[in-house]
Amino acid sequence: MAKPEHFDLILSPVITEKATLASEHNQVVFRVPLTATKPEIQAAVEAVFDVKVKAVNTLVQKGKTKRFRGITGKRSDVKKAIVTLEEGHAIDVTTGL
Repeated sequence: MAKPEHFDLILSPVITEKATLASEHNQVVFRVPLTATKPEIQAAVEAVFDVKVKAVNTLVQKGKTKRFRGITGKRSDVKKAIVTLEEGHAIDVTTGL
């Protein structure tokens, strides 16, 4: 049963060319909070999507420094979770929750 805190751990799916190539290897990529841990992410994905998770890999993408009209700004850091699913399980991220 999915609890409200499980929905707080999965911010959004990452839909890029690289993430689409990962889906061929039974992997799905999600944006998660910077404080999320691997066991929490695994429990949230299993509860929300009703699938079995084989492994969770995480990475923190550091925010870039960008300039706009001479003003320097910085993008926020983003944590991504690459979730590998067990054989026979799948998540269709294009349909939403």
